[in-house]
Parts: sequence; C-alpha cells; structure tokens
Amino acid sequence: MAYGLNHYLVDKPLRDTLKYFMSREPELAGLGEFVGRELYELAYRVDRMSWPVHVMWSVRGERSDTVLLDPSLRQAVDRLLYEFGVNKPPYIGGSWHEHFASINLVGDPGVACILTITMQTAYALWKYGGDSVRGYYRRLAGLERPPMLGATWFTEIQGGSDLGANATIARRGGDGVWLLTGYKYFASGAGLADIALVTARTEGAPAGAKGLSLFAVPRLRRGGGLNFSVRRLKDKSGTIAVPTGEVELQDSEAYLLGEAEKGIYYTLEDLMISRIANSAGAVGVARKAYLEAYNYANHRRAFGKRIIEHPLVRRDLLEMEVLIEESLALTHKTVDLFERSTGDRPPYSATYHYARLMTHIAKNMTAQAAARVTMLAMELFGGIGFLREYAVERWHREALITPIWEGTSNIQALDMLEAIWKKGAYKPLLEDLRALASEAYDKELASRAVATAEETIKRLASMSPSQAEFNAKYILEDLGHASSTVILENMAAVLGEERYHTVAEIVYKSLLQRKPVYNPGEERLGEIIALQ
Repeated sequence: MAYGLNHYLVDKPLRDTLKYFMSREPELAGLGEFVGRELYELAYRVDRMSWPVHVMWSVRGERSDTVLLDPSLRQAVDRLLYEFGVNKPPYIGGSWHEHFASINLVGDPGVACILTITMQTAYALWKYGGDSVRGYYRRLAGLERPPMLGATWFTEIQGGSDLGANATIARRGGDGVWLLTGYKYFASGAGLADIALVTARTEGAPAGAKGLSLFAVPRLRRGGGLNFSVRRLKDKSGTIAVPTGEVELQDSEAYLLGEAEKGIYYTLEDLMISRIANSAGAVGVARKAYLEAYNYANHRRAFGKRIIEHPLVRRDLLEMEVLIEESLALTHKTVDLFERSTGDRPPYSATYHYARLMTHIAKNMTAQAAARVTMLAMELFGGIGFLREYAVERWHREALITPIWEGTSNIQALDMLEAIWKKGAYKPLLEDLRALASEAYDKELASRAVATAEETIKRLASMSPSQAEFNAKYILEDLGHASSTVILENMAAVLGEERYHTVAEIVYKSLLQRKPVYNPGEERLGEIIALQ
C-alpha cells in the first residue's frame, strides 16, 4: 500500500517542516522515489531471506571476519552515499536538516543505521581527528571514492548504557599509535566498517565515564592484517540489514581523537547524531506504517462501506498523524539546534546544552510515537496485519528498537534531568518558547503551552532527586508536548497553514492535557489524515 509511492512527494508535513526550518524545500524527490520502490523491495527481501553472513576464515586459513551483504543491499548503500548524497550536506555547505530528512525517508532502521554510524564516524574524524585519520572523513561522507563505512563501538556487556563501566584499556604504542584491548558487545557494522570509533580507558585514567577517551580504530593494521576480530553476529528481531556483532580488540592499533581526558564529552556529542537519527528514523518508520494503513483503509470494505468512512478508523488515523507531525516538529527543532552548535567544543555553550536537552526529549517522544503508530496501523489491518508477508508487521517490529537504541528511554529521561539541573538548559528552552509563542498563529494557545512548560520546570525544582527520577518521563513528555504545541503554532503562522494550528490544538488538548482525542471537525480531520 506504500510501495510504489514517492515517499517525499506524498509527505506534505515533512516538506512543510523542512520549508519552515530551512526557508526552502530541498531536492529529495529522487530519494523519495528510490525508497518507495527499490529500497522497499530490497529491505523486505533482506528481512525475510537475505541476512548478512559472517565469514570468519578465508580459504587460506587466515581470519577474514568480513560480513557478506546481499549484493543489492551493498549497491543500495553505495547509491545512498554517492548518488543521493545522504551524508554529504553538512560538508558541502548544505544542512543537517537534509541529512536527517533523508534518514527519515530511508525509514528502514537497519539501512539507516549503516548510514548513521558512518556519519557519526565522519563527524568525529572531521572535528577531532588528527592528520593520521582525518582524511578518512571525506570517503565516509560520500565526498570521495572508493567508499568507506564507519561504526561506533561503545557498548560493553558489563555496562550497557553505563559507559563509565567500560573496561577496554588503551596503552601507548609507538609513532602516535595506541594499542587497545577489550571486548565490545553490541557492535553495529561489525565486519563492514573500514574504521570505527571506540571508547577506551588509558592506563592510569580515573574510573567512571570521565576516564574514557575516544579512539579511531581502522579495520587493518599499518603493516596489513586484521586489526580486530569479530566473534559472532547477533540474532535480532529486526534491523536485519545492519550486522550487529561482538568485536574483540587485542592490541588493536588506534588513534586518539582530541584530548584524552575529554573523550566522554566527544562521545556524548557524537551520540547526539545517532539520537537525532533515531528520532528521524522513528518518524520514517511511523510514516511508512501510516501510508500502509491509510491506503488500506481507503481500499478495504466492511459493514457496507470503506473502513476509512467509519468514525473510529478516522479517529485512529487522526491520532497516528498527529503523533507523526508532532514528532517531525520535535525532531527538526532538535536538528536546528544541533546545526547551530556544531562549532562548539568542550566546555560547551548554552546553545549546545539546549540542543542536548531537546535531543533527549525528541528521542524519547518519537520512539514512543513510532511504537504507537505502527501498533495502530497493524491493528487497522486486522488479522492480516499480523502476517509477516505484509509490510505493516515489519514496521511495527522495527519500531520497537527505537526506544532502546542509543540509550533506552530511561537513560534519555535521566540525561534530560542532568541537562536541566547541571547545565541550566531549561533557560534557553523557555526563552525560545516564549519568543516563538509571541509570533504564533494562536498566541493564546501557544502562551498556555509555554505556561505549562514553566510550571513543569517549577514542579521539577520542588522535587527531591528520587522524586524527580521517578517522574522524569512525565516531565519529559510534558516538556515535549508543550514545545511541539508552540513550534506547530509558529509553523502555522510562518507557513500560513491552518492545518498546523489544528494539529497543535490536538497536541495541547489530547496529549498535554491528557484528555480524549480531540475531534477538530470533519472537514479539518479529513484534511489532516489525507496528508496532501
């Protein structure tokens, strides 16, 4: 039902969101055509019958540790990097909005992950890499051939999201090279990556997260031969396109990025890219499920009429679309802030801390929305929605990774508290919301949303640390819904589109005030759920 559509041209809210934040609409129709047909077919085939294969040994009896992808998948990744230039914009005078909108359009989390970890690696090498590794970034960004892929290997079995528990050790070698020994437990891109970002603790560094440094680890040693080994690939519920394995480092040659004692700050900065990509990808998965559901609802007949004519079905479609449009607003607001802060280095500016705060909010909110939207879409199909032969089943399965990847929802909520308390990031948030509300389509509604955000911060300040942690997700949701209400009202004014006022009204009444789904009236409801 979504197959064969141009996923960019049918998505008016995405195009409008980009116009609002960029003051122009980027040329993404070619990518929209590709993802709606060729990539749709390919991602389905890979998920069902063409999983990556780990080749441990070569025919010569030497360790190979390569991963074989479906040839069409490898070709598609190369096309995305070079023909469609998904990772190029920030490096050629373009915008991060174009990059993350492309991740949205790709939608498939496995394919998007390959692109994202490559972009993360390019960014870190471009910003913090020395002469030995900085040149890699141009091939990672798709600016030069032959192609290269990157990876980010931070997670260890004993720590998970607790990076401070990492046990990988780095000791000095010669000629500026470090030697790393340790074990990375969730290593996406294992067997594919030409160079990876790896966290490790230098000998004598303090315990905890502040003792970590960030390194670049090439696949091959300077004299040839593998620089690390892949122990196995994980058997996963979804994200099949990207191989995820366990990587063993044994005196692996590595290059220090930036200053050793600032590694945790570089790592968290780099994680902002993957967390925003997680948000964009979550919106993309939700949109694909919505396209499946909307078109099916126009086709399927029950009780004497098309099911889209039944009020309950229209109500579900409205809820789905509102969650998607709220998620778009939060994601690209975060992109906007990140774009403004990319020149920052530790110690960071208030703009960076505001971007980080919004990253935690957007990552959580969009992941929840993706899980909800894909579930409703699957339910709308009835029994056939549970069958693996139809796309909507896979989109729900894929959506379930988004609250887990790049730090679980609990981690995002805790990091949000840290950004508010220790960095004072709520101050630029509230200042920004007040400024946007003063030029909103419905200034009264926007002002009420700002007041709710202010009250939420006051309520948080009155809590003990344990109370704040217990309520952190509620705080995050309230700030997210209040922010999206104001952004959408400002979008309505700037674009002259009453539609976004209607969506803001529903967000405010149904999500922020937690009342039943607000019915905006049949005419406006029909306009919203029809997308175009």
